[in-house]
Amino acid sequence: MEVDLCGHATLASAFVLFDDKEKNAAELRFDTASGELVVTKDDDLLCLNFPSSPPRGYPAHPAINKALGIEPVAVFESIDFLVLVENEEALRRLTPDFSALRELASESNIPGLGIIVTAPGADCDFVSRYFAPEAGVPEDPVTGRAHCTLTPFWSKKLGKKVMDARQLSKRGGVLRCEDCGDRVKISGKAVRYLKGTIYNG
Repeated sequence: MEVDLCGHATLASAFVLFDDKEKNAAELRFDTASGELVVTKDDDLLCLNFPSSPPRGYPAHPAINKALGIEPVAVFESIDFLVLVENEEALRRLTPDFSALRELASESNIPGLGIIVTAPGADCDFVSRYFAPEAGVPEDPVTGRAHCTLTPFWSKKLGKKVMDARQLSKRGGVLRCEDCGDRVKISGKAVRYLKGTIYNG
């Protein structure tokens, strides 16, 4: 499905444009459903400037616990659910019931497309995983959208503006996050893995 904000697409588009078309550009600006998104380049890091989506407290919801198969420390809501678990190991062991998550996401009184699950990091500031089966993505590898919520959440919790984060999907990813008030800066790397030509005959 089409979503208002997609870190993957923004990062990939910026990488190709910087690499092939706008080699001397200092920044790129994208007109999107989430407003103007700016991407800058610092050596091999691309920095995405996205709107911040701080979470709010959410009442206990047994269906979330059941779908995730875990008792969370706390649950919050923003553009998605944010579920805090005790530690990184608990996050790594998580095996959600995707059918239950899909049903949960389809409830009209439930916010967001998916569920962000997060914990303090063992060798970074915080770690996360993101599940959105209702959007056709059982588990997303690395999620810019989720870090619009994770960044202000962990910035307040840790008392830090700049943080290093890891998303613990099977493929995984490393991000540098900065809380800038009503905006967040999410930096990461991209690599070219395929180049080809499509003929429209």
